[in-house]
Amino acid sequence: MAVYTEVSDAALTDFLADYEIGGLLSYKGIAEGVENTNFFLHTTGGAYILTLYEKRVRAGDLPFFINLMEHLATRGLACPQPVRNRDGTALGTLCDRPAAIVSFLDGVSVKAPTAHHCAELGQALARLHAAGADFGMRRDNSLSVGAWRPLFDQAASQADVVSAGLAARTRDDLAWLEAAWPANLPGGVIHADLFTDNVFFIGDGLSGLIDFYFACTDAFAYDLAICLNAWCFSPDGTYHRDMGAALIAGYEAVRPLEPAEVEALPILCRGAALRFMLTRLVDWLNVPPGALVQPKDPREYDRRLTFHRQARDAAAYGWTR
Repeated sequence: MAVYTEVSDAALTDFLADYEIGGLLSYKGIAEGVENTNFFLHTTGGAYILTLYEKRVRAGDLPFFINLMEHLATRGLACPQPVRNRDGTALGTLCDRPAAIVSFLDGVSVKAPTAHHCAELGQALARLHAAGADFGMRRDNSLSVGAWRPLFDQAASQADVVSAGLAARTRDDLAWLEAAWPANLPGGVIHADLFTDNVFFIGDGLSGLIDFYFACTDAFAYDLAICLNAWCFSPDGTYHRDMGAALIAGYEAVRPLEPAEVEALPILCRGAALRFMLTRLVDWLNVPPGALVQPKDPREYDRRLTFHRQARDAAAYGWTR
């Protein structure tokens, strides 16, 4: 989440007039995240999140995200629900941006996750994959391996300014991953962005998942690899195998991994790390002037890639037979 587009009181009041959520009491920009403009809304009807879609989110993909959240909720997954306006439409236009309002989800994100949190996440991730099995829409992953080289081309000339030798390391990773990337793994709907700030807890229990705007159709094990990267590393690049083991065990308690997925896990983890390093790198170098946004440091994922390059099998991540 972030704020790239400023919204005036008058524009927001006019927009909300089409919804039955009460009168506007207050709204506040949310600086966390990097992709869309987000506001916390407080109305006489309750609390909501308003999102204006920017940057990598294509307008044509929005029905997928909206319908997916509604579908997952009907299957028992706790996630925000789109608020439809008086015409029954969940998507509108605000400040020349596609916009939607979703329900506010109770809970807090954890800043320092433990193995317990990872186990809870693993179970929730597997339940998400199961809940999406009969979802009728498809969206290809626009940030999979085929998109990484074009992303790098946008930043290659300045990569070494961010970290010495980053350009050469990235070229080597790209070549290796493009040759090794697995095909035909079990797949379906994945979240593709389950960082700690997109997972809420109440007490010790996981209360819900948010921010489905990278959700797509891809390999389930790639989603697991994204979570291992996001939850099981320290900022200095240290991998916590106990947390990885808890996350994988939590996942397999609901959906056991197939042999091909286990074999591919080191490749998928390395690819997931490169994907987020590259998008962070591009964002780091291209923060719009005046935007209320906190760009993520690409060097964190550069350090994680050092671990992935030497990982030989899934046991390195905590998987056990």
